[in-house]
Order: sequence, then structure tokens, then C-alpha cells
Amino acid sequence: MFTLGVGMSSSAGPADLRAAVGAVLADAGWELEQVAWLGTSTGLADDDRLVGLGPTVVGFDRRDLLAVAVPTRPGPAALRFAAPPVAEAAALLAAGPGGRLVVPKRTGRYVTVAAALGGPQC
Repeated sequence: MFTLGVGMSSSAGPADLRAAVGAVLADAGWELEQVAWLGTSTGLADDDRLVGLGPTVVGFDRRDLLAVAVPTRPGPAALRFAAPPVAEAAALLAAGPGGRLVVPKRTGRYVTVAAALGGPQC
């Protein structure tokens, strides 16, 4: 099962989101139609910008996101605001137990996206 994790600011426009998602999908060699789940923070789970992409959106709370070990160090803004690592952690949580990151966090304009593989393909 293919999953994406997305973190974004309120300043992110639909074009920013599509560009960042497109770059990660290209790195993974996937099409958007192959993505089963799109993980994010609970605060973004109902966001029209994410829902409009197509895959089922699932939100994870701060505690769950912080509990996931991720390979990429947080950026300065995440450290300043003690923000959880949304993109990589949400991709892994959406992939389920045994999920593995296949594209680490990529940062676009106001958006971060990561990709994970879960299920029997792992």
C-alpha cells in the first residue's frame, strides 16, 4: 500500500501542494491514483486542499506523530514551535505496522511531503 504524509502551513496554496506532492510521487515512481492513504495532522485532516487530492485523508494527533522515529531532522521553524515531524511520521503511521519510508521529507513552498510503503509489499 502506498501512502503519503503531508504537513503544510495555512499559507500553502493548492498549486504549492500539487507541486510538492508531484515531486515526491515522481521520486517514488508512483501515480497519485496508486496512493491509498494521505496522512497528516488532525488539524489538517478536513482541509479542502488535502481532501481534493483524492486519496483518503487520515489525521494523527500530535502525541502519535511525536512518537514516530523519523530520519530527517526538524527544520528551524519546527524546532522553534516544537512542532511534530508531520510528513514522515504521518506517512509511516498511514502505512501501518512495518511501514517503511521510501521518499524522505521533501520541502516545497509551505508544504512538506514524504512517501511510505506499507502492507504486504513491505
